[in-house]
Amino acid sequence: MELHDFPLIVVVLAIAAAAGLVATRLRQPLIVAFIGVGVLVGPAGMGWVTADDIIVVLSRLGIAVLLFLVGLRLDLHLIRTTGPIALATGLGQVLFTSIIGYLIAIALGMDTVTAVYVAVALTFSSTIIIVKLLSDKRELDQLHGRIAVGFLIVQDIIVVLVMIALTAFAQPMDNSLPLGIASVLAKGLGLLAAVGLLMRFVLPWLLHQIARSQELLVLFGVAYAVSVAALSEGLGFSSEVGAFLAGVSLASTPYRDALGARLVSLRDFLLLFFFLELGAMLEFTDAAQQLGSALIFSVFVLVGNPLIVIAIMVVMRYPVRVGFLAGLTVAQISEFSLILAALGLSLGHITNATVSLVTVVGLITIGGSTYMILYSHALYRRLERWLSPLERTGSRKAKLERDEAGVDVILYGLGRFGGHVADRLSAAGRQVLAIDFDPHRVARNDRQGVTAVFGSAEDVHFLETLPLDQARCVISTVPFLETNKALLHGLRHHHYTGKIALTAHNPREAEQLWAAGADVVLEPFSLAATAALDTLNGLTNPDES
Repeated sequence: MELHDFPLIVVVLAIAAAAGLVATRLRQPLIVAFIGVGVLVGPAGMGWVTADDIIVVLSRLGIAVLLFLVGLRLDLHLIRTTGPIALATGLGQVLFTSIIGYLIAIALGMDTVTAVYVAVALTFSSTIIIVKLLSDKRELDQLHGRIAVGFLIVQDIIVVLVMIALTAFAQPMDNSLPLGIASVLAKGLGLLAAVGLLMRFVLPWLLHQIARSQELLVLFGVAYAVSVAALSEGLGFSSEVGAFLAGVSLASTPYRDALGARLVSLRDFLLLFFFLELGAMLEFTDAAQQLGSALIFSVFVLVGNPLIVIAIMVVMRYPVRVGFLAGLTVAQISEFSLILAALGLSLGHITNATVSLVTVVGLITIGGSTYMILYSHALYRRLERWLSPLERTGSRKAKLERDEAGVDVILYGLGRFGGHVADRLSAAGRQVLAIDFDPHRVARNDRQGVTAVFGSAEDVHFLETLPLDQARCVISTVPFLETNKALLHGLRHHHYTGKIALTAHNPREAEQLWAAGADVVLEPFSLAATAALDTLNGLTNPDES
């Protein structure tokens, strides 16, 4: 069956929508469905999609928009707020995964270049998928969620640097090696200088004019991204690098969030064609041999990557539970791994068979890790007895003077709700020991009667360092059910006899905390609604004086 461009797109979109519906019902990311559709409509299936189709052009646009948004939302503050753990975990996981992955690839008989590509592809995890899953579980603001997002940003930066290096040094060098390297550096510095000048003198004024029309802002964003991408490609670098730099150049402007929010849907739509193209490139001539290798690499990613993260975090004296939950986020390879493989193919470094291998590993690990993250807490409870011997937080001491003035209340969380609770307790004359995992909140605390220390409600071993014998009440303003359950269990384990007040987002979670044994359950939204109603009643009821 031969289809022209428009009917082809119509049929492919219809199939992709149906496959996407099935994927959502199975609680799987759409990436898995889209790659499967690519196999179906590609040469191995119906044969509708080939390397010369319009889908390839749309695929490249999708990659450019993706990298543009990564650069646009490059938030180094997320790395700073989680301290050195994000950098150490991000770099450490990439290093150890690359080394072990390379050794596995060599043991499977791959040549050196192919082994390097496969090993590097195994190191990167999908920021898009992880953020979506953690957001759906409301775990982005928990300690393991913040750490995970921090080291995923580190991974994003590394993958861009890898792509820069590959495209730069893949260029033929007619002259001597030193001159070739100097030429690459000169072009790179020239590109950076051009983008820097645009950031300093052109973009602020231009965006101010363009932002008057939201439709024009979106058009400008796409046009600017692909223009810098094309310039980068013309200089011998990849178009992905240029799109990333275009995003970085706008990351400090006040229009970043508005532009990013409007381009997310376009990114998701265009990426459909990238994953379709990847699926269409899959080769099944050596399917049996590839499947064996893919299973070996998949087991390493699903099991080995989380263990590497757990080991690094345990060495840095984080709780095993936090390390486990954060480690599950790297139990997959990402869309960047697939982009890297496609780049290697375009440069002639690897073959279609290697791209197919990486893609199959991606399908297995993305599918498997999704369920692992969705059921992470239940999975940890099953594995806790085997992981608990790794715990090293018991030797960590809180920076508290035991002979200082007594502590009346131990308060977990200094966020919006917790900060107000600390203020009210302090005003009432209570001595408060506040614990927060954000070092900036701890450093900024200047409340009278409130001592702030770095810690986490998820770290039940941290309780050993706290003055539980002095505190009459422990309050958690952290609105996460599993965290509060863990804290409650830890307090009971340490035979704490004071009152325990926990926070819930909704009545259903409140009921579970009551059933678990909490003395008081705070519902901020319900309390706020009650206070707001009292205020509104004062406005709507006239004085009867």
